[in-house]
Amino acid sequence: MSDIGSGDEGISSQKYHGQSMDAGGNNFDSGQQPQEQELATKMLQIQSKRFYLDVKQNRRGRFIKVAEIGADGRRSQIFLAMSTAAEFRDHLSSFSDFYSSLGPPNPDNVPDDGKLKSEMMLKDNRRYYLDLKENSRGRFLRVSQTITRGGPRSQVALPAQGMIEFRDALTDLLDDFGTDDGGFKGELPEGRHLRVDNKNFYFDIGQNNRGIYMKVSEVKSNFRTAITVPEKCWTRFRDILADYCDKMCRAHQPADSHQTGASGAGLAGYAGGAGAGGAGGDQSAPLSSNIDTFTGSAPNRI
Repeated sequence: MSDIGSGDEGISSQKYHGQSMDAGGNNFDSGQQPQEQELATKMLQIQSKRFYLDVKQNRRGRFIKVAEIGADGRRSQIFLAMSTAAEFRDHLSSFSDFYSSLGPPNPDNVPDDGKLKSEMMLKDNRRYYLDLKENSRGRFLRVSQTITRGGPRSQVALPAQGMIEFRDALTDLLDDFGTDDGGFKGELPEGRHLRVDNKNFYFDIGQNNRGIYMKVSEVKSNFRTAITVPEKCWTRFRDILADYCDKMCRAHQPADSHQTGASGAGLAGYAGGAGAGGAGGDQSAPLSSNIDTFTGSAPNRI
């Protein structure tokens, strides 16, 4: 997955010898050090195509990369989380049963778009479209992977006669490595809402293939914007904000005020409480009374 497998721009030249570029222009033999660890691989020869199924692992969890190499050397790939691979495996069984029930190809009965059966899978910010199609070269299963917020589409085309063989190879890998994607499994903190004058700020904690993040949205009647802060920098983000709060508090007070130290400590305590949702702050620190918890997701509000 471009998210899950973002560090896998380089495919081993020993495994994928030949041209160095795939159909989409990705450099497979760029010499970059892969960030993923390869746990297992299977190779299938189906008609004139080779398919590689690689189980990989990175800091976000495990996933399967499916690479297709055509007879002309053109390459394409898709990425499947382990749970998505299990769902795909089940779909392969139903598609194979449907394919077996079809009679011989009849050009007069082919739909205009060539689609005989279609399904869709959704995982985090990715959509997978499964289309059993027919054209002049025969019947095949096209698997397309897209990003819901736009971005490049990648796809592989599996000859219909090889669906069972592909399913069995996928099943072997899932039996060995399971269907758990890895990553955080606990309950994420509830969102919070802060109103200041005519502005509303929403703090939402979410999770996707890249990990856990905080989305901070500023909403007014005619204005809306948002930033996304990865969990790994929440503590640093909090510390920077607390430092600014402390400096501005001292700047607003007389230089000889005996309350300066106490005020700075109080703000630091508040900042620690504000970060407690996932940044390692003090869970017992008081929160501002005008910050409310809520249920629901930010996209429904903005």
